[in-house]
Formats: sequence, structure tokens, C-alpha cells
Amino acid sequence: MSGSRYRYSRWDGTQVGFELGADEILAELTDDLLYHGDLNAALRKMMHQGFRTPDGDHMQGIREMLENLRRRRKNELERYDLGGVYDDIAQDLREVVEMEREAIEDRLDEAAQSGDQRQQELTQQSMAERNFQLDMLSPDLAGQVKELQEYDFVSQEAQQRFEELIDQLRKQIMQSQVNQMAGAMENITPEDMARTKDMLSELNNLLDKRNQGEDTQQDFENFMQRFGDFFPENPQNLDELLETMAERMAAMQAMLNSMTPEQRAQLQGLSQQLLEDMDLRWQMDQLAQNLQQAFPDAGWEKSYNFTGQDPLNFGQAAELMEQLGDLDQLENLLRGASNPGALAEVDIERARELLGDEAAQSLQNMARIAKMLEEAGLIENREGKLELTPRGIRRIGQNALTDLFQKLRMDQVGRHAIAKSGFGHEREYSTKPYEFGDPFNLDIQQTMRNAVRRQGVGSPVHLTPDDFEVERTETMVRQSTVLMLDLSLSMPMRDNFLPAKKVAMALHSLISSQYPRDYMGLVGFSSVAREFKAHELPEVSWDYVYGTNMQHGLAISRQMLSRQTGTKQIIMITDGEPTAHIEDDGTPYFAYPPEPETIQRTLREVARCTKDGIVINTFMLDATSYLKAFIEKVAEMNRGRAFFTTPDTLGDYVLVDFLEQKKKLLGGRSRRSA
Repeated sequence: MSGSRYRYSRWDGTQVGFELGADEILAELTDDLLYHGDLNAALRKMMHQGFRTPDGDHMQGIREMLENLRRRRKNELERYDLGGVYDDIAQDLREVVEMEREAIEDRLDEAAQSGDQRQQELTQQSMAERNFQLDMLSPDLAGQVKELQEYDFVSQEAQQRFEELIDQLRKQIMQSQVNQMAGAMENITPEDMARTKDMLSELNNLLDKRNQGEDTQQDFENFMQRFGDFFPENPQNLDELLETMAERMAAMQAMLNSMTPEQRAQLQGLSQQLLEDMDLRWQMDQLAQNLQQAFPDAGWEKSYNFTGQDPLNFGQAAELMEQLGDLDQLENLLRGASNPGALAEVDIERARELLGDEAAQSLQNMARIAKMLEEAGLIENREGKLELTPRGIRRIGQNALTDLFQKLRMDQVGRHAIAKSGFGHEREYSTKPYEFGDPFNLDIQQTMRNAVRRQGVGSPVHLTPDDFEVERTETMVRQSTVLMLDLSLSMPMRDNFLPAKKVAMALHSLISSQYPRDYMGLVGFSSVAREFKAHELPEVSWDYVYGTNMQHGLAISRQMLSRQTGTKQIIMITDGEPTAHIEDDGTPYFAYPPEPETIQRTLREVARCTKDGIVINTFMLDATSYLKAFIEKVAEMNRGRAFFTTPDTLGDYVLVDFLEQKKKLLGGRSRRSA
């Protein structure tokens, strides 16, 4: 699993593709992105939690995959008994011995029935000696194997069974040992063993050169030409090859570590007894030492706690340990993935074997998410960090606007009534690319020109939405708005921040798309206030401070509106009474409950806004009786409006009020023009 493997096939109409497009993916990210103000954090959350597509398909997240991996590992450990590797061999040897003892008894019976006293004595003496040898067999497996190899069997059947067992064990041990070096080897032959020794010898030489700092790439390429069939992972360099082999050997070591000291000693002794090729043994030991030095973190000390009852033979145990190692490696890779693109490192086919088709498909799709957003021009990589492009910011605003409009009927917001009346708009005789929310006054000439420029000369001309060019209209009544957004800590604590920020994004999208001649400014306020630009809005987050400094926010908003024309308004979204103000020396002052000086300074700023003709409309979330009383005082002084709302209805109130006021302005201007 050191590299990615993919399988491709011709499309036949039966395959299931990734149905989501970049816009749908960004829509899924919108709430998390607006809440945290961090695109990378939103992508990580999507990657970890997964999501459900509009078609109802379940896209597994890393959290669910990790839980499935843990469950798979737990099931395996609770099912199998690793001691069965030892018990299985010991039982086979006991059966051989019992078979031999039965043959000894049969031989004694035959001698007794022969009537030949001399033969009977010799037989009894010979059989007694054999029984004694069997009684004195070593308690450990390696000793039993060695002594039975030197034993003169009475039973040809027992001898044949023993030889078959030894041959089988030797093959299993050699297979498991060689498989540490060469994953593609099956049913090894003497010729395979000879090639394996040659491969190990050359590989150890390569390691020596590497450790001495020599360039080994050409030697590696020559090595792969001769022994590449040993390595189905197709490593591209020596480091990849060594890492793969280290993983295999560490898995075998984990099996030994998971046994009791007695079981481990038994199998190690048996391995040494049966693996007679000392040169192969030396080459393998040498490579193991080199790999442990080169890859100390490969898991050489890892062990598993098996608690089940099902026994495993040697081959089954080696296969299970490889599987558990792959489970661990996949888990580590998933845990360490910092962004969806990192999932491209997963061996999809192995993940399919371990977790199933749905998880494998989810991994493939998740790995493509960031790339799809980049290719669609919605995000870009800036110095290793993913950030929204201007197009992505517009799309986020459109998503927020769409979410809010979907909660309303079109006749409630008056949006269509404005378009149908035709009041207040005149053609400007210029065009712009179509954006969501624009009146669909299509400029055919410019649209066709865009299509021809994109696809070249020829017919027919195929149009796409990106070709659409619409006529600009000039709004005869200009409105200048500053949105004041409460960024104090109480906003997220009361679950008010996300609805408020979505309203800000939606209102900006509405104004920029439908009323491009209008002005919209943005001010955030907590213990102090600050202006921020529209392109910064997606990343704006709450401040980890206490204090609601309306006075400073109103002062900055008034200064911003002083440079604008047309009707002027401040839309303030808050969930708390004024608890902070700016002192004469410019330092912020906070007190709760609010002190009279804070209230007086805030009301003085309200009076200044009123004098400058600025209307203050306030939308209160979780309003206390004190906040209501204060805002009613503001409305009385300023002739603005106060709305007592909830997070669920905030967007309805803000957008409906804005559009209704806009409708009145446009209608009034057209009547005067008439």
C-alpha cells in the first residue's frame, strides 16, 4: 500500500459515476464555511463526516470508515486464536505419534501370536526401545521434529504422514518467510528459492550502497528488470520498494509478538529446524536488520490481543496478520489525511476488500472534491492553502440567498412584482455575464459572440449558460446600505452566528446581482468595530471577546455612508444590548450590565446618524426586555424600524424588509418620473 493503484475500463453505461458537480459540493460546504470562516476546515469536516447527495446517495466520511475498520479488527481478534498455529502443528505431531504407537502394539501382538519365543523377545526389546524414544520426545515442537526425523518408524503410514507434515510445514514456513520478501510468490519451487536468494543478495548490496550515500537509481532499475515480478506494487524507486518490504516483515513480526513467549519460541525453533538453507536465512536476517534501521516506525513492536476460539494454521495466520497490518495502515492514512486530496494515496482496491464497495467509492469521490472545485474556478491553492476565488465567493452568496428564498413564496418578497412593473429601471445599453438573480434580458448578439469565441467558427452554434450575456439596467434610485454584524461571543454561544452571517452573504449577493448601482458596506462589531470587504465575508468569524460596541459600529457605518449618495440605511443584526464603547483616548471600555455612559455614547451616535439622514433598522435575536427597551428608544429617535426575530426567521425579515423598501423607492421614483 505504498502507492496508489487504479483500475480503468471502457464506459459501458452500467458504471456509477460521481453525480455531484462542483456547485453542489460548494453548496454542501456553505454552512460550515460560513460558520467557521475557513474553507480548509469546512473541507476537512465534510471529509470526516461525509454527506448525503441530493439524489439520496450516502457518501461515507472518514469517521464512519474508521469505525468500520475498528469493528472489522475487533471481529477478527475476537474470532481467532493465534495459538492455534502452535496447537495445530502440535496436534498433527501427536497424531503421528499415536499412529506409530498403534503400529508398535500391532507388531507386539503379531510376535506374541507367532509362537516364536526368540522373535517375541527381540520384538519386545525393539518395541520397548521405540516406546521409550516416543516417551522421551522433546516437549517443544522443534525438538520433536528433529527427534522424529532421526526416529526409525515401525509404521510406514505414520512415517509417510510425518514426512508429508514436515514437507507441508517447510513449505508454509518458507512461503511465509519468502512472502515477506516477494508478495507475488505462490507455490514456491527450488528454482524460486534460488532466485529469491539472488534477489535478497542484490537487495542487501543495494542497501549498502544507499547507506553509503551512493546513487542507486540505475542499480534499482536493473534490479527491477530482473526481479520486478516479485513486487506487484510496482515501486518506482528503492525507497518505495524497501518500505513495502518493511511492512511485510513487520506484519510477520507482529504475529510473533502476539503469541505467548512459549508459542513464539516454539515457532522460531521450528522455523530454524525446517529452514535448512542457511544462506537464505542469513540473507533474510541481514535484510531484516537493515530494514529495521531504515524504517524504525514500521511497527516492529506491534502486537494484537487475540481472544477467539477458531484456530489458525500457519498460512492462515500469516494472511490474517497481513490483513490486520493493512487495516492499521489504512486507519493511519485516514487519520492523517489533512484534506480530501490526501485520500488519493489510498489503495482503492485494497480499501474495497477491507471496507466494501461503498467506502471505496466514497474514498475515490472524496479525493476528487478539492480538484473539482479548483477546476470549476471556485477555489484556488495559494501557497499551499485552499482559498475561495471571487467566483466562489459569489457562489457562496448565491447559495445563501437561494436557501433563504426557498423558505419564502415569490409573491411574499415582491421580487417578481418589481420586475413585472418595470418601474425604476432604464436600459444602459451595455451588457454583463449572466449571474443568478439577474433579470433575464438576454443580449442575443453578445451571447452568440461568446459562444463562437468559445467553440470556434461553424454551425450549429451550441450555447452554454456561461455564454449568456444580459443587458445592464440602470437603477434610477440608488440606495446605500451598511450591514452591521454582531461578532461578539454570545452570537455563536446562542446559535445566532450562522443565520446572521448567511443573511449578510445573501444580502450582499442580492444587492450586487440585482442592484449593482447600490452600495453595500460591511461592519463587524464586538468589543470594537471594524470595516471588512465583501471578499473577506466568507472568512469572517466571531471574536473570542465579550462586549457589544454598537457605538463604534454606528460611528464607522456613518463615516462609510458619508461618502455615498442616495437613500442611506444601517441594518444592524445583534443579540445583545450595548455593553462597550470607545473612550475619548480611543481605548475600548466594557462593562456588564451596561453602564449609563455606554448607553449615552451609543445614543449620541444614533443622533448623529439621524442628523445625517441615515435610517437604522435593527434585527434583534434572543432579545431581552432591556435590549427591547433600548432598541425601541433608538427607533423612536431615528424613525427606523425594530424587528424581534429568531435565527429561523431572521433571513425572512431582513430580505423581505429590504425588498419591500426597495420596491417603495423604485415605485415612488417612477411615479415622479411619470
